[in-house]
Amino acid sequence: MRRWRALLLAATVALAPGLPATAQQAMINAGAWSAYKAKFLDPTGRIVDNGNGNISHSEGQGYGLLLAYLAASPADFEQIWYFTRTELLLRDDGLAVWKWDPNVKPHVTDTNNATDGDMLIAYALALAGTAWKREDYILAASRMAQALLAETVGSSQGRTLLMPGTEGFTGSDRDDGPVVNPSYWIYEAIPVMSALAPSDAWQKLSDDGVELLKTMQFGPRKLPAEWVSLHDKPRPAEGFDAEFGYNAIRIPLYLARGGITDNALLIRLQKGMSQDGVPATIDLTTGRPKAVLSDPGYRIVNDVVACVVDGTRLPNSALQFAPALYYPSTLQLLGLAYIGEKHPECL
Repeated sequence: MRRWRALLLAATVALAPGLPATAQQAMINAGAWSAYKAKFLDPTGRIVDNGNGNISHSEGQGYGLLLAYLAASPADFEQIWYFTRTELLLRDDGLAVWKWDPNVKPHVTDTNNATDGDMLIAYALALAGTAWKREDYILAASRMAQALLAETVGSSQGRTLLMPGTEGFTGSDRDDGPVVNPSYWIYEAIPVMSALAPSDAWQKLSDDGVELLKTMQFGPRKLPAEWVSLHDKPRPAEGFDAEFGYNAIRIPLYLARGGITDNALLIRLQKGMSQDGVPATIDLTTGRPKAVLSDPGYRIVNDVVACVVDGTRLPNSALQFAPALYYPSTLQLLGLAYIGEKHPECL
């Protein structure tokens, strides 16, 4: 029975929009993946966030799994998955704890989840399980997708929302709740979640995420905040800096990778988040940049938008991969993989 369920799920996932219809090809070249592994993957299978105290988190494990899949590296995928399932999948609901800290014992002190990390993990498992005929990966992905649907996909004022975690963000938890993070919507993964845990809520989640982005035009630069209260009219959430922050930088990349090529939205985000053409974190109240982000991994987000909108070729700097920090290095590989697969004319 278990095997038949896995086979049925694999067939359903394979038909999800956006998945390749042919056998997998590596979308990340071997040299770039080797450099990424050497910098961020330790022998236990954890992805090290070297810009954040060398912690690991569910987001990083999810990114690592997705990149290993895109690099067509089953052995590395299994190594990352081993750490993920043994060290992070500790919750009773099937979701991962969000943070693992090598500097403290026990290594897990906060058992809340981070929904984007869970979705990345489930998405990568589904892709790898389908491509490599691993029934165990597909069943694990299905369990996580079902938990995401049950625990983190909610509704408020007619909108379907993705709660950032199971605790701390609802109207019951906060006076200004619900609070969402628009950078947690991983649009490319949502059709796969729908295949794994069928529900009409997934499509509405995707549609409402895009519509919310269109309404989140805060401050002189008309950008979304990293944390947004949806208690009534969308506004920056209380207790957080009113900023377009590091996480928000990836929103245009997520839109493009998810096949959402609304040029007006992409151009507004690109223009608002840039200082002299370079991505920056932005103080939403004043419109002033807080930190200009010159790493090629941040800059590739604007390069992807330029390619999608008007066919601009990527600059040579975007094609050179020399990883320094975990987060921008991850964005760079995701950007390069997307351009290589969907827009090779921009290379």
